[in-house]
Amino acid sequence: MRKLFGPFCLILVFAAIISTVTRSQEREMNVFSQSFASTVMKKVCDWQLQNPVALNERNENDWARAAFYTGVMATYRTTQEKKYLDAAIAWSESCDWKLARRLRHADDHARGQTFLEIYEIMQKPGMIADVQSTFDSLIADPKSGREDWWWCDALFMAPPVLARLAAATGDNRYLGFLNTMFWDTHDFLYDKEEHLFFRDQSYFDKVRVLQYLPKDDPFRDRYVALLQEMAAAIKRIQGEDGLWRPSLLDAKEVPHPETSGSSFFCYALAWGINNGLLSRDEYLPVVKRAWQGLNSWVTAEGKLRWVQPIGAAPDKVTMDNYQEYGSGAFLLAGSEIYRLNAAP
Repeated sequence: MRKLFGPFCLILVFAAIISTVTRSQEREMNVFSQSFASTVMKKVCDWQLQNPVALNERNENDWARAAFYTGVMATYRTTQEKKYLDAAIAWSESCDWKLARRLRHADDHARGQTFLEIYEIMQKPGMIADVQSTFDSLIADPKSGREDWWWCDALFMAPPVLARLAAATGDNRYLGFLNTMFWDTHDFLYDKEEHLFFRDQSYFDKVRVLQYLPKDDPFRDRYVALLQEMAAAIKRIQGEDGLWRPSLLDAKEVPHPETSGSSFFCYALAWGINNGLLSRDEYLPVVKRAWQGLNSWVTAEGKLRWVQPIGAAPDKVTMDNYQEYGSGAFLLAGSEIYRLNAAP
């Protein structure tokens, strides 16, 4: 069985599990309400802010913390509680509003998503100066998508930064660069039979761009078609508990639940419904099952369990595994559930 893996990118291009925690009947009935979504988001966000993962201080793991802060900002947008904006600002200031160290590496661009979201609110040019200079350098010395974005997770890290940067500056060079890079990576990694992405070329044999892409962008319809195509593929392989396994096409390979990829899928599907790109009748049941399953793995303190450790392939997961990117993905999903305000 071929392995396809990459929950962090699948959320973007698609924009990517069951517990013994006891839940009351009342909680089950209200799990899709706005009040529940905002409450559980705050609980998960607060717990993760108080329990940072030391491993993510390493530059090569910086993307994991950056993914979490996209969720912190989603929590702020949903709840309007200033402490979450303050937390994101404090982290950004600790980074001196600069991207991580590797100029060409998409993982090191992921911080820019939060920098740009804060810039939208505060409009201080220094917040995005390094983001601009970094991508200006890359545009001046371009390489192909399959060279710089050779693994599918890169499609979560860098493209949303470029889309936000174009929206913030009005400079369409960033959109041109984004579209050229994205679709070359797509042609390199996308399996047209399974409608999923290979993690990288080593497996060949074995919804955040759309949010900021202009309505009249010539590539917009192609992004929408890809989201719809992948949504249908993800729907077919959803687990009975509402969640997905680390090896998407071979559930028996790693038969444990996994909550970070499942959170990203829940987010992307709910975003598609909320924005009229996916059929509510067809996909709302999928989102409901996913959100129900995800919440069954949130502890009373706010820890999200069953998050796969950092790695380049499907791997063993244990119930007590947690990671900052898992919490970030859950918070993104919660923000779209809040918008859905789905009835049980």
